[in-house]
Amino acid sequence: MSEANSSPERQGLTPRQARHVRIALSAVIMIAVGLTLVLRLGSTHSVLTMGFYGIALIFSGSALVLSKQGRTRVATVVLGAGVALAVAAEWAVAALR
Repeated sequence: MSEANSSPERQGLTPRQARHVRIALSAVIMIAVGLTLVLRLGSTHSVLTMGFYGIALIFSGSALVLSKQGRTRVATVVLGAGVALAVAAEWAVAALR
């Protein structure tokens, strides 16, 4: 078999590996957001804080489900944008106090 007829080797992750990476990343971020929520509630008793971190947990869970369904790119956008939005909103509210 000649080298011209052989297909080039694929680089990067397979779709299955990408799903597993995104699922693990979503789970780690979900745990980190949960721990941050507990720490923040220890220092500040605010319904807004609970709401913002609750939203971040929802986005993390949504990204986890999307990754399991094979929508890894959408899951990455949901995870990144959702958690960033929730943390930025909480920071903005804290800066107003």
